[in-house]
Amino acid sequence: MQTTMKSSAVKGQRVSSARVAPRSVRRAQLHVVAASRSQMGRWRSIDADVDNSDDQQDITRGRAMVDDLFQGGFGAGGTHNAVLSSTEYLSQARASFNNIEDGFYISPAFLDKMTIHIAKNFMDLPKIKVPLILGIWGGKGQGKTFQCALAYKKLGISPIVMSAGELESGNAGEPAKLIRTRYREASDTIKKGKMCSLFINDLDAGAGRMGDTTQYTVNNQMVNATLMNIADNPTNVQLPGVYKNEEIPRVPVVCTGNDFSTLYAPLIRDGRMEKYYWNPTREDRIGVCMGIFQEDAVNRGDIERLVDTFPGQSIDFFGALRARVYDDMVRKWIAEVGIEGIGSRLVNTRQKVSFPKASMTLEVLLKYGKALVEEQENVK
Repeated sequence: MQTTMKSSAVKGQRVSSARVAPRSVRRAQLHVVAASRSQMGRWRSIDADVDNSDDQQDITRGRAMVDDLFQGGFGAGGTHNAVLSSTEYLSQARASFNNIEDGFYISPAFLDKMTIHIAKNFMDLPKIKVPLILGIWGGKGQGKTFQCALAYKKLGISPIVMSAGELESGNAGEPAKLIRTRYREASDTIKKGKMCSLFINDLDAGAGRMGDTTQYTVNNQMVNATLMNIADNPTNVQLPGVYKNEEIPRVPVVCTGNDFSTLYAPLIRDGRMEKYYWNPTREDRIGVCMGIFQEDAVNRGDIERLVDTFPGQSIDFFGALRARVYDDMVRKWIAEVGIEGIGSRLVNTRQKVSFPKASMTLEVLLKYGKALVEEQENVK
């Protein structure tokens, strides 16, 4: 009987406590909700948070609300600095041509060839096999890469870039895997609604055979085979070890080189690679030189005579010629400072050395041009 009364008393206490506790909790919750609704202070943006907000934004949103002593300056390690930066999401292989100024000459034939090739690869032409790769080749120093950069900028494309040095590795299979990765990266950009392309610099230097003394490695063989496979199946490019049949957008490939006869012959056949020999005409050379000397007030008549005086030279010759004109000014500056003092003036200093614009008359340009030709003859 006593046991029953005790148990009922205990039950009564539990019931009463269970009834009181929820009321106090509800009052506290209502008080918090009312306070958050009425709060108009500086923490309102963080208090009135939603469940699906980004923690990175929450961290950045609280900046300047606490003294810098505790939260750390911007860019330094601190509690209010976002853990991830937007630059970490950007590809290191993506090229941006924002640093190229306007006014440089683009060859109409060069731009026509690149534009048609890229446009055809994005079109669905009935019963027509469009070559995936455009191979632009020609003599050394003729401005193939720079013309490609100008054409890409004109088309509004930021390509995924590969160089010849990435086509060889100490690990077998790495270059072939890298080509597939870069191709899929460009394909993902196209999938998001923006044009993209894969651009390979100096393909023959990385995958070609330079005479009998060049060793033909496993990576050379796999690079050629991978490019052939991508050209044959441009919408089904898989990474090694992945066997999922997934269709991806087609990516036009543009590559440059000096001699494509060193490449594997089945790779450069017409069905896979469309070839374009870049040999600038006299008008092209004059147009490019107008861009090189556009800041030096050299008129078109002088440039035409300069180009006609050195007809067999590459376009890069005229860029080296412009740089050579500053030799006398640099020599004069060294004489004023002294040979022993140039280190302190050039390395790790806030005050940069600057010169006024050099006088680039036709006589000066011809003089330095002949000096460059004499050096070339010495090498020969």
